Amino acid sequence: MTSSISPDNEQPRKPGAGDAETTLSIRLLSSLADVPADKWDAVANPGWIISQGGKLTRTPGAGESQDLTSALAPEADSFSEETDFNPFLSHAFLEALEASGSATRQTGWMPRHMVLEDGNGAVLGAVPAYLKSHSQGEYVFDHGWADAFYRAGGDYYPKLQISVPFTPATGRRFLTSPDINREAGLQALAAGLVQVCQRTGASSVHATFLTKPEWQSLGDLGYLRRTDQQFHWDNNGYDTFDQFLGELASRKRKAIKKERREALSAEGLEIEWVTGSDLTEAHWDAFYGFYMDTGARKWGRPYLNRAFFSLISERMADRILLVLAKRNGRYVAGALNFIGSETLFGRHWGCTEHHPFLHFELCYYQAIDFAISKGLKRVEAGAQGAHKLARGYLPQTTYSAHWIAHEGLHDAVADFLEQERRVVQRENEALAEHAPFRKDS
Repeated sequence: MTSSISPDNEQPRKPGAGDAETTLSIRLLSSLADVPADKWDAVANPGWIISQGGKLTRTPGAGESQDLTSALAPEADSFSEETDFNPFLSHAFLEALEASGSATRQTGWMPRHMVLEDGNGAVLGAVPAYLKSHSQGEYVFDHGWADAFYRAGGDYYPKLQISVPFTPATGRRFLTSPDINREAGLQALAAGLVQVCQRTGASSVHATFLTKPEWQSLGDLGYLRRTDQQFHWDNNGYDTFDQFLGELASRKRKAIKKERREALSAEGLEIEWVTGSDLTEAHWDAFYGFYMDTGARKWGRPYLNRAFFSLISERMADRILLVLAKRNGRYVAGALNFIGSETLFGRHWGCTEHHPFLHFELCYYQAIDFAISKGLKRVEAGAQGAHKLARGYLPQTTYSAHWIAHEGLHDAVADFLEQERRVVQRENEALAEHAPFRKDS
């Protein structure tokens, strides 16, 4: 099922990219299966080709194209952030969420993806969007807004959510082709979302884990700006884990070494990295048991079903890393990671045996080891967790933007967010002062 609307914007094609009078339209998709994978991926991860199994290659000439740079980022330092390959934006990942039944109408995630097309059907832009009946699985919390609006007699749901379901990882949400002007394309998509919100009776639009340039642009368009905090590890050209440790204060360095020794001290405990064609259904059976245990203890009902893991393994195994702990021939714990072009994204962890510091070893230290070995620039360790600071993961600001139809709710949220942004900034600055690195490093 699809439907079309006309964007409010002027033509967003780049000068010289085609006929300036080309008619553009926005099409809404009730399933990502309604758009070919190569067309979606061309705007989701421009400059990259992801093939079956997750093999990643550069589009010929993409690394040299000055047009690509100018189209996607007005400032040089934002080019890398917006053009790194992000596995969560790929058609393979997003469509697996739907095909598995993890993100569907039945689970409160009704797909309403937006595609910006020219008159010939070429996809020039896209937004992963969902009409939602709750606020679960988002990691940017608005339950208080929903409760306040309900008490005032309003209906907060449905709302329009712009995100990768169940995935608190920063990446572009307003996906545009290198063939159009980046800013004008974003404006057309942002205006289209407001129209969708109004026509569906949704209370609001919520775009979460945006890049900073997107966040800034949406604020200029009248969306409310919100910030939050995560902890990421940066690879400063390290050749070994010990070289990274050498930049830490002595006390922190000794603490990490002790944690790693104790994590691996149990008799018969071994660590495995499993990726690519080595991944089997037996690995996923083991990991799913860990995931279910953690999910049941943390939020009652895990979001992802078993079929999802089989689908992503089939479609993008080369972009997946399982870090598994085995004791006496049996898997007892595991951490799931996804591999971008520059970033290792830590996602889920679980265990059936509890060993001191094993969580830190599998999720944080093994991730650093892998990133160093593969030359990745950073590790994003997921949502929350100030305990990551002592382990070399530093506070980073995350960004979201919100359009709210009701004037009273809009004003109340705007006041709240102004104060919240100041709190987040002060906390990040305070935490950075307690980073474990030597003052002279």
